[in-house]
Amino acid sequence: MPARSPLDTERDHLAASRAALSAMRADAESLDLTGVAPNWVSAEVLRGDIAVRIKSLADLAHTPLFFGRLDYLHALDEDDESGNRFYIGRRHVHDADGDPMVIDWRAPVSQPFYRATKRDPQDIALRRRFGYDGGELTAYEDEHLSDLEEAEKSSALLQREIERPRVGPMRDIVATIQPEQDEIVRAPLSGSVCVQGAPGTGKTAVGLHRVAYLLYSHRERLARSGTLVVGPNRSFLRYIEQVLPALGEMEVKQATVDELVAHVEVRGTDPATAAGIKGDARMAEVLRRAVRSGLRMPSEPVVVVRGSRRWRVPVYELEEIVRELQSRDMRYGSAREALPQRIAHAVLVQMERAGEAPDDRVQNAVARTPAVKAAVKECWPQVDPAKLVLRLLSDADFLAEQADGILDPEEQKAVLWAKPPRGVKSARWSPADAVLIDEARDLVERTGSLGHVVLDEAQDLSPMQYRAVGRRCSTGSVTILGDIAQGTTPWATPSWAAALAHLGKPEAAVEELTQGFRVPRKVIAYASRLLPAIAPELSEATSIRDSPGSLDVRTVPAGELAGAVAAACARALEHEGSVGLIAADARVPVLARALADAGLAHLTPGEETSAEARLTLVPASLAKGLEYDYVVLDEPAAVVDGEPDERTGLRRLYVALTRAVSGLAIVHATELPEPLRAPPRSW
Repeated sequence: MPARSPLDTERDHLAASRAALSAMRADAESLDLTGVAPNWVSAEVLRGDIAVRIKSLADLAHTPLFFGRLDYLHALDEDDESGNRFYIGRRHVHDADGDPMVIDWRAPVSQPFYRATKRDPQDIALRRRFGYDGGELTAYEDEHLSDLEEAEKSSALLQREIERPRVGPMRDIVATIQPEQDEIVRAPLSGSVCVQGAPGTGKTAVGLHRVAYLLYSHRERLARSGTLVVGPNRSFLRYIEQVLPALGEMEVKQATVDELVAHVEVRGTDPATAAGIKGDARMAEVLRRAVRSGLRMPSEPVVVVRGSRRWRVPVYELEEIVRELQSRDMRYGSAREALPQRIAHAVLVQMERAGEAPDDRVQNAVARTPAVKAAVKECWPQVDPAKLVLRLLSDADFLAEQADGILDPEEQKAVLWAKPPRGVKSARWSPADAVLIDEARDLVERTGSLGHVVLDEAQDLSPMQYRAVGRRCSTGSVTILGDIAQGTTPWATPSWAAALAHLGKPEAAVEELTQGFRVPRKVIAYASRLLPAIAPELSEATSIRDSPGSLDVRTVPAGELAGAVAAACARALEHEGSVGLIAADARVPVLARALADAGLAHLTPGEETSAEARLTLVPASLAKGLEYDYVVLDEPAAVVDGEPDERTGLRRLYVALTRAVSGLAIVHATELPEPLRAPPRSW
């Protein structure tokens, strides 16, 4: 009988691990909850928890259960001779005796898989990486970290995994996390982190893996306080939504900023000038003034009748109470709730001086008397945030009073509605208006805070949007992900220091990722020609990937442009993987017809690609954060011209140029923007 190869042994361990995972799931499914919970509410919660547990134990057939192995020089458990070997995977798997067969990649014992080097082996003798075809283990590759005579070499399996075609939604990078990425992923929960990442550096994946790591390390705490991933649009969130479930995390919520502040129905849009002013941080002070604009000093004393006695709180004492509440850093609504209790307390003081012995019940009863309620209504009226913003944007005199010294007359005129609506429901609210309402709501009543928030594509947020996100993590931490060079809104942040100040996290550490793993070297070098014009302060990104033939720039006659673009898409589809056709928004209908004429079916952003439908037609405004194996870029000049100014247009073009994983074909009839006109340096 021939000796079994190491690969056969590893396959046996994979099969045994899958069987163990199946047994873990079967155990969870067989749990009898009868009589366990004290009441039906607890029973429902427990059933929900078990359902999530069962779902997390699913064995994904085409996803490797483990992707690496660590052999420690010394056993971590002196009583266990096999305690020096650990298989590293997406989740923990144990056998019937509770002994680990696969260690979760987030466990401390797994960290050297990402960090160990020959210079710093971290007690690792051997690191083994596994290669898979679908769910089948096909290869392995060893690094003997304790053998100093063996030359340091790059991993072919690691490179192959990085370059694997992107069909379908975004994948996790758990098998390919690099040391600089791992440091960010495992940063403490107590600290906020801002990641400035060039295209292809994996900043989005790093943020998602950080959420998974924090949930593993602080499960109970974050289960109580909650976690949230905030993305730029729904297409982007659909693209990334499978990453966390693949890592066993089912309960992380995802939302856009617009969804966070959806207190009114948004049916309108603002001109860029108005949106910029509404998004300016100065509007926070305008709203603070507006919320408190209705405060009045009392004009009459409060007289409370109880039985045969009348108790009188004079005007000067009421003024002292109101002024004291005004001076405190309290939410408007909290102060309004405190006011009747303060007035009632003044009455109780008089009662005690008269020899009575009132208790808390008496104070509450006094606070509810008509006289006290009338005084509160006069001095501290209720504020409806939506109605307040409606008045601010409709009433020129009211806006002028609240914005005096903050917004100049031209700015006030820009944000006023030309035709005031009849009410909140009839108003055509814009996204920027909804953010103002959210700010006003927080001034009235504190917004609840989550334990951790991941904010992706953060460079495009306005100061007021940053404040809206910051409110959701005021007592927690945040991971900010973005690239200043990809800021494409008129109010894009000029620096991370400014963004962090608006978020309320000025102390956050800023980490820069410049080593690319996705965009080919030629492509990122070509796109980086735009950096001096759009973000001169940033370092030029590099890439570990040298993909021959990855860049093709073609000039065609204007009348043949649409057909040439369709032909380029057809050529791209000859390769394995996804294809994205990116174009200025205005040119999307023309190109859709050209693709139909060429018999090329296409999807829209956010739809999952498959073997049958691998081509997606992407408006340039939605390209951010997406990636495709092959990208065809239509008419770069049109992408630039589609924006309100040249710098924003060049930033939009930079985004479009950096969506390719394997190859980029540029087809144009109009002259290229000036930074791109010289032939690529490699030609």
